[in-house]
Amino acid sequence: MKKLFILAVSMTLAMSAATAQTKPAATKSASSKKATTAGPVITFAEKSHDFGKINQGDVVEYTFKFKNTGNQPLVLSNVSATCGCTVPEWPKEPIAPGKSGSIKATFNSAGKLGQQNKVITVESNATNSPAQVSIITDIQEKAAGSSMAKPAAAPSVNKK
Repeated sequence: MKKLFILAVSMTLAMSAATAQTKPAATKSASSKKATTAGPVITFAEKSHDFGKINQGDVVEYTFKFKNTGNQPLVLSNVSATCGCTVPEWPKEPIAPGKSGSIKATFNSAGKLGQQNKVITVESNATNSPAQVSIITDIQEKAAGSSMAKPAAAPSVNKK
């Protein structure tokens, strides 16, 4: 009986030691897989841009800069915004590993008031696709007197 007990304890200890040795190896192989993952990676310098306060009707632009930090060419297949008030422009040619590119976002605040957060979704062949960036602004209503003066002046100029 004692021999059986000693055998059982010995086997348990041996199995524990074997498990402890394989866990670090599994962790190492998982981290090495992450380090050797092939493919393009899109990395933005900034994930968002805040225009602060602007007047209703203003059209503003911002250029988001990015870099391909992967090891294969990056191809942007589509860049879209949450509404038609934001129009993105993006490079159609592949971005080589280590090279940079940019996405220009034009926002038209006509018909908008208050806090705005427009999300731009970037679809590509990157391992971290889709990526998102955003533009933020606080739109102030134009003064009533200034908007009325402009339409009244325009017809009198056209009549001459």
